[in-house]
Amino acid sequence: MAKMRGAIVVDIHKCKGCGVCVPSCPSEVIDLANEVNGKGYHYAFMNQPEECTGCSNCAVVCPDGVITVYRLKVNS
Repeated sequence: MAKMRGAIVVDIHKCKGCGVCVPSCPSEVIDLANEVNGKGYHYAFMNQPEECTGCSNCAVVCPDGVITVYRLKVNS
């Protein structure tokens, strides 16, 4: 049976670093960067990309809609 893998893309220029996406991720994939974007915010990024399942929780809770989620079927 195929396993689902996911990936997120965060628009780091628009992310305000609110951190709402971090606790919404059941796989603990997302974290806030130590670096800041042009607006001075610590933006979200995939800290553990291999653990992402593509559940889309992060995109649903993002108040600014800056997270896009992709899902792939991976044959085991």
